[in-house]
Amino acid sequence: MTSKEYLAQAYRIDQRINSKLEQIVSLRDLSTKATSTLSDSPPSGTRNVHSMEGIIVKMIDLEKEINHDIDTLVDLKREIMSIIKKINNPEQQTLLELRYLCFKTWEQIAVDMGYSSQHIFRLHDKILKGIVIPKDESKCD
Repeated sequence: MTSKEYLAQAYRIDQRINSKLEQIVSLRDLSTKATSTLSDSPPSGTRNVHSMEGIIVKMIDLEKEINHDIDTLVDLKREIMSIIKKINNPEQQTLLELRYLCFKTWEQIAVDMGYSSQHIFRLHDKILKGIVIPKDESKCD
């Protein structure tokens, strides 16, 4: 795994968390939808509660997955921060933090740091060449 691939893992985990959160919102919306039929006859008592139970179970499972992914993300960000802190140049640290911990776009980073995008790309490439990922930390999730 390259330095860039290692550092980009946090962004991918963050994307998965956001996707699962959207799924929960969708399931929650689905669970609150109810249709009722007005009738003079009494209800049969055989409502389909199984679909509601299934939705709730899926929501609980997704929430567990999200919590696990958040734990993984926090641990990975801590590892990435320790790698970034080994760089002696504060400007280079800032670039990596903005990209790999704050998930900013290259354009946002260029504006924030007051450089052209091309300069940011060159600086980023230079930084990556000097980063060494410890063997035990080069795992992909």
